[in-house]
Amino acid sequence: MKKWLDSPFFLNASLGFLSLLLSFLLLALFTRVLYPRIQTERSDLETHLISNVIQIEVLNGCGIPGIATNFTNELRKKGFDVVDSGNFETFDVDESFVIDRSGNIENARRVARALGIPFTRIIREVSPHFFLDASVVIGADFDDLNQ
Repeated sequence: MKKWLDSPFFLNASLGFLSLLLSFLLLALFTRVLYPRIQTERSDLETHLISNVIQIEVLNGCGIPGIATNFTNELRKKGFDVVDSGNFETFDVDESFVIDRSGNIENARRVARALGIPFTRIIREVSPHFFLDASVVIGADFDDLNQ
């Protein structure tokens, strides 16, 4: 058995396996840095809200038919609870933005981060009548957002 462990084939096979393992681990690290994990859980649990997942609504602010539905499906794939989608009050929104409805800005930031919306485009509009964490208004820049 000692001859088999001393053979160059065993050494080369071991080095090849370890090289593949190292390559896989470096690739995993690289993708984790480029594509960080999206956090869809609320940052602070509130008793009057139903689930631990961030609840949002998606509104069409650019007038393109079906755009709110497309983003609703994408946000659901990312793990958010999209409870409603529809049209915004106007169709002349140039830049997409997020409205913080619950008063917890971190939840709105998580939604903005998932879509690639800058934090400077988060509006705070806390209302006790909304049982949502955030509203997303899709503007004419929808092609620039993460889908």
